[in-house]
Amino acid sequence: MDLVKFINVNKQFGNKKILKDINLTIPKGRIIGLLGKNGTGKTTLIKLINDLLTPTSGEILVNGKRVGVESKKVISYLPERTYLDKSMTVDQVIAYFEDFYKDFSKTKARKLLKDLDLDTTQKLSKMSKGMQEKVQLVLVMSRKADLYILDEPLGGVDPATRDYILDTILNNFNEDASVIISTHLIADIERILDEVIFIDKGKIILQSDADELRKKEKESIDEIFRRMFKC
Repeated sequence: MDLVKFINVNKQFGNKKILKDINLTIPKGRIIGLLGKNGTGKTTLIKLINDLLTPTSGEILVNGKRVGVESKKVISYLPERTYLDKSMTVDQVIAYFEDFYKDFSKTKARKLLKDLDLDTTQKLSKMSKGMQEKVQLVLVMSRKADLYILDEPLGGVDPATRDYILDTILNNFNEDASVIISTHLIADIERILDEVIFIDKGKIILQSDADELRKKEKESIDEIFRRMFKC
């Protein structure tokens, strides 16, 4: 069974069509790059999987069931903007996640935060944007989910931290789970990708195994993307 399945999904706001006839399957056990320029529908697609938006038409299935309360239990989502209460300390946020998510591992979260040398007694409001993003990523990756969806996980962190974060993603998801990463920093994440999805003007224009695509085109994913989108 596919982990996620889009069946003829369309999404529009008023007269503006954002996603058009999306037919897409996400298998288990893959790290997938969702790649496209700004305004092409990446975040809308992500919000549909998370049941934060409703399709105008079509159907989305997670583990064979329509998205809803049950699918939210098995999806760990890192939005582009932080949603955490910045008046809380990291310790308080850890306690909140432990209460809210049955699959959350406090032990894993504390280990990862220690590796990043983050002070868990500090309030989020006293942290830089990059530090807040590290905390949020750690919380997301400390759940034992079926699907991890990361929207721009590297946006606010320095280049020296990116490799650690990618290794954190690589080493902290279940073997049968999948990870969807939406990012502009293709060159930075390319080494961990199993599969890529290119989206443009609301349509999926390419879905391919990453190694097969590189072999076929004799270019990196970043180079292929730049050529196709003329960046």
